[in-house]
Amino acid sequence: MTVQMIIALAITALMIVLIMMDRLPFGAPPLLACLLLVIFGITDIKGAFAGFSNSTIIMLAEFMAIIAALQKTNFIILFKKSMFRMAEKGGFKSYMLIILIVMLGCSLFGTGSTAYYVLTIGLLSTLPYSKKLPPSKVIMTAGFAANHPLIPFNTALQYGIVIAVLNAAGIGTNVSVFKFAIVNLFLSAGFLLNCIIQYKFLPDHPIRDTNGEEESAIIDENAPRLPKWKENVTYAVFAFAVIGMLLQSKIGDAGYAMAGLSVAVILVIGVLDFKEIRDAISAPILLMSAGVIGVADALGSTGLTKLVGETVAGMLGGNVNPFVMIFAFCILTSLLATLTGSTIGTVYVFTPLAIATCNSLGLDPTAAACAIVISGWCGHFLPIDGMPAMVLGYGNYSAKEFWMFTVPQYFIRLIALTVGALLMFPM
Repeated sequence: MTVQMIIALAITALMIVLIMMDRLPFGAPPLLACLLLVIFGITDIKGAFAGFSNSTIIMLAEFMAIIAALQKTNFIILFKKSMFRMAEKGGFKSYMLIILIVMLGCSLFGTGSTAYYVLTIGLLSTLPYSKKLPPSKVIMTAGFAANHPLIPFNTALQYGIVIAVLNAAGIGTNVSVFKFAIVNLFLSAGFLLNCIIQYKFLPDHPIRDTNGEEESAIIDENAPRLPKWKENVTYAVFAFAVIGMLLQSKIGDAGYAMAGLSVAVILVIGVLDFKEIRDAISAPILLMSAGVIGVADALGSTGLTKLVGETVAGMLGGNVNPFVMIFAFCILTSLLATLTGSTIGTVYVFTPLAIATCNSLGLDPTAAACAIVISGWCGHFLPIDGMPAMVLGYGNYSAKEFWMFTVPQYFIRLIALTVGALLMFPM
């Protein structure tokens, strides 16, 4: 391990500790880490703060503004009312129903959709405090549910990567799309299992400062509403922005620009004024998300990912249990994808190593390829990515509360993923 790798790891660890200690303002630790990376010569200023020009961060900021506009529409008001009623009713059934609704929506948007999890967490953060179902129980579970499809049919990206890495290794096997979807379903089932287990252990506290007073779930019926035409335009520009996000892989940066144009329309027609848009796109969560990108890029550029992968593949040797091998590679892939911020890049490093290990053992590598590719989107136990950072920030959780849910979730999901891959694609 080089000196640069050690320094980059130390700075990353310091950033994580500062985030979890919650001693600095939310979003400040990654900025401090970026400065330290420059001071120690790991990267330059441009690289350290590249996150602020990252296309995903720009889209995240754009959707924050769009969501602020959606908050003024009747549809969202009705949605909030239904969520408030479920929260007021409380209990385990309402808890599970909210999670399943979010998972159903994820089926349409696909795994890892920035627009969807930002919309979901943003809306759920408006839930008032209720002793029957505290919002602190909902933000954690439903927030992560936005990454777990209930009906996993929209998995084209992950499926395409599996086929690509297998073909690159000279393996032309026919991978069933249906079986691949079932593997994803095992992952979602593992997530649901953790939600069920932890229902009684999730924290009970308000997610906003209420000065000790219980929040009211009553929505002001006399609050000013948008004219119908402005409301319809808001729906249209939201749909336009979502279409751009979904087509981004085909049309490139134009997909992100479509969301920006949607914000421009919202400003021009007066749904939001400039101050409201400025406040939305300068939320602390954006500082957190943009800052960690520079740290992740610097860590990945040191060559740590490749070094770890080759070392572990050598340690596993030629006589290892298939479950242990796949599970180990899933942990490494998800961990390094979280730390480096490069999910697809990490997947393309570790999956060929696992395929080569399978070939040396005389095993069919399809199960390994499927599980390891999917695992790239299964970190989330560290608040250094968009979704877990939003969950931590909006849910007002302590480090202990956050890890009590996310660490068991991490291992339960990866175990379920490994089991599902081996059942669907026996080795």
